[in-house]
Parts: sequence; structure tokens; C-alpha cells
Amino acid sequence: MASNAALVELPRSAAPQAVTKEELLERARALAPEIAALARETEQARKPLDSVIRKMDEAGLFTALTPKRWGGPELGLDTQLEIVEIISSACMSTGWITAFYIGHHIFACRFSEEAQAEVFANGPRCLLPASFNLLMDAKPVDGGWRLTGKATWGSGIMHADWVMVGGHSEDGNRVFLLPVKDVTVKDVWHVAGMAGTGSNDIYVEDVFVPAHRAVRQEEFVIGTTEGAQKLGNPMYTAPIMPLIYSEIIGIFSGGLRGAQTNFAETIKNRIRAVTAQVAAERPTTHIDIGQSFATLDAVEELARSVVRRTQALAASGDRSLAPRLELKALTGLTANMCRQAVNEMINRGGSSLFLSERPLQRFFRDINMIAIHAHWDCEIGYEQLGRNFIGLEPNNPLV
Repeated sequence: MASNAALVELPRSAAPQAVTKEELLERARALAPEIAALARETEQARKPLDSVIRKMDEAGLFTALTPKRWGGPELGLDTQLEIVEIISSACMSTGWITAFYIGHHIFACRFSEEAQAEVFANGPRCLLPASFNLLMDAKPVDGGWRLTGKATWGSGIMHADWVMVGGHSEDGNRVFLLPVKDVTVKDVWHVAGMAGTGSNDIYVEDVFVPAHRAVRQEEFVIGTTEGAQKLGNPMYTAPIMPLIYSEIIGIFSGGLRGAQTNFAETIKNRIRAVTAQVAAERPTTHIDIGQSFATLDAVEELARSVVRRTQALAASGDRSLAPRLELKALTGLTANMCRQAVNEMINRGGSSLFLSERPLQRFFRDINMIAIHAHWDCEIGYEQLGRNFIGLEPNNPLV
């Protein structure tokens, strides 16, 4: 039976506000070696390490997309991509949480101005998990809603200060924003991949949520909420699915860079146990290393294309289906390329790569797990794009 999980409340950082992209990237690069050294410990802890989250918070990394209205630098999705790549190349579990803690500032800004003021009352960052599955019952009451149920896959909950969940009611689905004190967390995160994310289940029991912290799901997803529009930046009003793709794409490209770096160094120095043959002398080794570099370069270009196209989509105000489906398929393609590449690395590297202390086996498990996530499963993405091309409606809600 799952036990309650102990959450960690971080003090609000007093670090000077970073105002440029390069400042944040320099701070991320400075933290990456320590995060890499602690990746195995993170996996064993089954959640992000308190010390690591605290240092990233103090470095201001999570504030990259916070609006200037609330004291943030209001940088672009390209900044998010590069920070997430740096952290994910060191530890994909930590990179996953980093992506959520940066990108979900946009989610917080879809709520009313009053709700945003509460979220940012003590500083320009919020640590916000978001679970859109509709396992919550919402009942209208005077002044708001009473919410009961659970939210699964709660990535980011272990250090959260706010929580966002989906709920269903008789007159339509809504998205709700709650302070973390209003929820209970069950320790259920026992997994083979992305084990260090601490993505535990979130429970809510008859909690009152005021009306200003609830929005209709369709408005939240398409980006037409009044709170987002008041900020005057199209990044905050873009359709949600492309924003999610831009949020997570750096986990793939960064994770593959971590895997490729480890693979190339390992295979270069490999001596076969039975034959004592030096791998670096074999032409096949040269091909394997060259292919890994070329694939990584292609994946990083694809990641940047997803982000550029999402930024252009946001700026245009286009809410039509076709560009969203193109981005979904492109993200799925990127994920599948990473999965195929890391699987090939494992196949070429030998069984010793599965020793627990070898980073590549962790990258292998992590990439394989998130590559089949429902939001960017490649076959689903290809199918939806193909259906649109021949004039059929989507048969999957995640578009």
C-alpha cells in the first residue's frame, strides 16, 4: 500500500534576478557536472535531490519564462530549450523536472490576474506540477468549487508550492490551481525509467477552490483565457500542446547528448574481454562513433526547429489544427530517433554498459520510457497528421 510522501518546501531565493539568456545558461553549465555526479543518487532516491533543486532555484533557472509583470525576465522558449538540454545531458530525471518548473510558469499565467498575483506574491517563480487527467470531481458551490479525487503522474510534486489539476463537472471540464498545502501525495513512483522524477500521485479531498483559480479546460488548452491575454506576449496565449512539445524536446536532445558523450568515450577506450582487441582500431568503431555524432546533430536541429516553429505559431496567433499536428509528428519523430540511437549505442557497446554505475544504461532506460509518452508517441502523431492530410478529423484528444 502506498505511503504518504514527504514534500520539501524551498525558501524563496534571494539571488539577484537574471535578466539575460546567457546568464542563465552559464549558471546551468556550472551546475551540470554536479548534477551528473549525483544522477545515480537521484535515481536511487526516486525523486529530485533537495540540494540540486535548491541550487537551481537559487540560480534563477526556473524563472526563465516568468512574465516581467511578475518580476521575471520573460525570456523565450529558446532559452528554456537550452537550459533543459544542459541539465538533461547530466541527468534526464532532473532535466524533466527542470522543464516542468520552467515551462509551467506559462500554465500559471492562464489563470486570472488575481490567481497569478497569489502565485507570484513572494517572488518570480512557482514550482508547479500539472496533471491534466480528469480523475477529479468538481462540484460548484458558492464562490467556487469543491474538488475531490486524484491526479496521477505528478511530476514536480516533491518540491511544489502550487499544484494544477484537471477536473470534470456537469457543465464541462476545468483546470484548477491549488496551493500544495491542500493536497496529499502518495509515494507510488517505483519505475525502471525516469526513476528520479518523483512523479507521485496527488490526492485532493473535498477542498474548496475559489472561482478565480479555475478556468475552462478548452480556454486553457487553446490559450484564450483573459489572464494570459492581459500579459501582452503571445508566448502566454499559444495553444498548449505546441508549448508542451517545446517544453520537453530539450530533454530528448539533451539526454541524447549525455548518452552520446558517454558512448563515444566508452567505446573509444573499450578492450574486448575475450579477444583483447582494441575497439578503437576497428573500422566499425569509427562508423559507430561517427553515426552517433551525426544523429545527435540531426536531433538537436530538429529540437530547434520545434521551438522556432512554436514561437512563430505563437506570434502569428494561428490556432488552426494543421500546424499543431505537424509539431506533434515532428516531436514524435525526434523522440523515436533518440530511442533508436540510444538502443543502437547499447547494442554496440557490450553488456558491460549495463553495470549499475554506467551512465549509458540509465540514459537508455530514461529515453525509452519517455519516448512512448502519450503526448508525443510517434505513431499517434504520424496518424493524426496523415488523417488531417486526407481530410479526416483527429481520433486522439491530445492535439
